[in-house]
This record gives sequence, structure tokens and C-alpha cells, in this order.
Amino acid sequence: MLSSISKVSARQFSSTASSAYKVAIAGAAGGIGQPLSLLMKLNHKVTDLALYDLRNAPGVAADVSHVPTNSTVKGYGPEDDGLAQAFSNADVVIIPAGVPRKPGMTRDDLFNTNASIVRDLAKAVAEYAPNAAICVISNPVNSTVPIVAEVLKSKGTYNPKKLFGVTTLDVLRSSRFLSEVVGTDPNHEPVTVVGGHSGITIVPLLSQTNHKDLPKDKYDALVHRIQFGGDEVVQAKNGAGSATLSMAQAGARFASSVLNGLAGEADVVEPTFVDSPLFKAEGVEFFSSPVTLGTEGVKKIHALGSLSSAEEEMVATAKETLIKNIAKGVEFVKANP
Repeated sequence: MLSSISKVSARQFSSTASSAYKVAIAGAAGGIGQPLSLLMKLNHKVTDLALYDLRNAPGVAADVSHVPTNSTVKGYGPEDDGLAQAFSNADVVIIPAGVPRKPGMTRDDLFNTNASIVRDLAKAVAEYAPNAAICVISNPVNSTVPIVAEVLKSKGTYNPKKLFGVTTLDVLRSSRFLSEVVGTDPNHEPVTVVGGHSGITIVPLLSQTNHKDLPKDKYDALVHRIQFGGDEVVQAKNGAGSATLSMAQAGARFASSVLNGLAGEADVVEPTFVDSPLFKAEGVEFFSSPVTLGTEGVKKIHALGSLSSAEEEMVATAKETLIKNIAKGVEFVKANP
């Protein structure tokens, strides 16, 4: 499974002649949206790239359109029914829209603002792109994904196989941070990350790597850095932003994997936060674990496999927190339909 995950990164921008897809990005002029738009322009499966934002999306589209790949790029704003035009007939909708974290803010602090944005975009997806695969980047993912699910349910368009919370940045960080500890190439250090996408809900399965016997002090420090790696960036940018470039790369990798799955490629596996049966009996409706992606979206949700005692404890803690995070998203839609 780990080898399959590592293969995905290498073929992120792979091409097949028969693949032609429309990808829409909501929040395309933002800190994540702009580099994400560039990276998706480089994906040869994307033949129609639609960029939407409240302002400046046409400018971003004009800029990105000069990149010499065989796709059209158009930018849309709220005027002239822009959201309908951007989303209509989209195969994949990527949602990085929202406000970024500032120093001292947690992902949950962003909730009220980003929840409203994501709710409204979910309504637009239900109306204009009901069959699209939806990749949610907007934080807090543990709550925004359930918000999208509840909106789609209310509109009669919910397909659990096509709703994804993008947790790929935790995967990228895990590979990079582990490689720094052990002195290797991060491309050869795949790490499966399960749970959710916020702090203690992020559980890197280091026992399933080639470095299961790290000294306890190094292990504890590595896990903490993976779980709170976003804080490094927020602090380093002195309040001027959060993790935008690395998140754009993570979003592009995951969206590209979704496209590879839609195109029928084999063994496309990524951890992602989805409607999952793994812990539903315990009240955890959504959980991130490795997922095989296919022509209909989710093809198979994989179990966690063998865990260390430390990982079992972290998963237990993650589940407790996820139940609260998920309920927060569900309750938001009930109170703010």
C-alpha cells in the first residue's frame, strides 16, 4: 500500500491521450488558489480549467493561461452568473476558498467564517455540478467536509464516493520531516497518515515505515512536528499568511490522483478524509485512511493495518475529537441552512 502511495507522487502530472477533464477551483485568487491553479494547468488531463473567486480570478486565469499546456483557462467572478459558469459540467471541484490562519489561531478558530463560505459553495456544486468529485481544502477540514455532506444531502445529490477532505499536506510533511530525522530522500520515505486534519487528529503511522524504532525523544518530537507543522509556517510568516505553497502542492497531488482514478488508472492510493465505515459504529462518520481511487471516486477504503501501542492511543484520541468536529459541521448546517 505504501509503495502505491509513493507511486502517485511520481505520476502526479501523468497524461493519457483519452483523458479530458474540467476542473473548477473556488478561491482561485487566494494564497493557495493561485499556485494550485498553476499546478493544475500543468496537469495534462485538465483540458478545461475554470477559476472562480470574488475578485481577481480573471487576472489569475489570464496569467496562468500563458503556460503552454493544451487546456483552456477562464476566470469568473460573482457577476454574470460566474459561479454557475465555473462549476457547470465540472468533473472535479477543488475548494481552497476561505480565510487563512493567523498567529495564535487554530483551524477551529476559522470555523464560523469558512463554514459559511463552504456551505454556499456546496449549494452551488449541488446545483451546477452534482456529479463532480469534490476536494475540500478549506479548514477546518474535519468540520467543512461534513458541512458539504449535509448540504448535498439536503439537495438530494450526496455521493459519499465523490466527497474528499484533502489531508495530503500531512502526508507530504510526514515524508519530509521523517527524512530530515533519518537523513534520507523524502521521496523514498512514504508515510501513511490517518485520522483527521487538525492537530491531535493527525496520526502518522510511523510504525509502518522502515523507521519503526526511532528513539522515543525523536519519535515524540517528530509526531508533534507533523501534527502542528502548520504552526511553523504561520509563525515564520509573521502573521502574513499560512501554509499556502505546500498546501497548493498537496492539493494538486490529491486532485491529480482523483483524476488518475477517474481515468481508470490502477493502484491510485491516497489517504483522504471521507465518509468511512471504519469507525461508524463508534459514531465517527468521517475518517481519513488510505483510499483506492477509481472511476466512480472512492473504490476501496482500506483499514489501518497493524498499529503500535502509541498509534492506537493516538487513534483513540483522534476519534474522540473527530466526533466533536464532525458534529460541529452538522449542527452548523442545521442552524444555518
